[in-house]
Amino acid sequence: MERKHGKKRRIVKLHFAVNTVTHEVVAMEVSTDDVHDVKALPGLMEEAGRNVRVSGLLGDGAYDSSRVYALLEGRGIEAVVKPRGNGRSDRGHPGRRRAVELVRKLGYEGWAELVGYGRRWAVETAYSTFKRLFGEHSLARGFENIVRELVGKVSLYNMLVNM
Repeated sequence: MERKHGKKRRIVKLHFAVNTVTHEVVAMEVSTDDVHDVKALPGLMEEAGRNVRVSGLLGDGAYDSSRVYALLEGRGIEAVVKPRGNGRSDRGHPGRRRAVELVRKLGYEGWAELVGYGRRWAVETAYSTFKRLFGEHSLARGFENIVRELVGKVSLYNMLVNM
């Protein structure tokens, strides 16, 4: 399609920070599809820190990087991030190396049980509920208006969660 029409259709990504106890969205970041999750994390952490006290991050494999571990350690936040299957334990941030070693020693299930990775269901449930309520599409066309629309949808979602 890009070759045929001369432009690539941009996709907008919505990054959430979810309180796993209340299931509220405590921070959001909107970006285009060329922004990796790791790059959106500092903004999410900053916004979430203004709204609630952040004690831990439950992240999937997209957040498995030394940069994430360093950012979280600097803020005193516990990192529970699923290490990649081919993760190396001989370099990178010490916290990440420990996680990779634990997965190798205990296996994925043992690691997940030990660190409480199963609590991520609350985050995935928030994503799923948001998508079922509002769909995956935006009525707005411009990026600024898409951001406004998503802010409104997140506010409405939080009101519905708190009912």
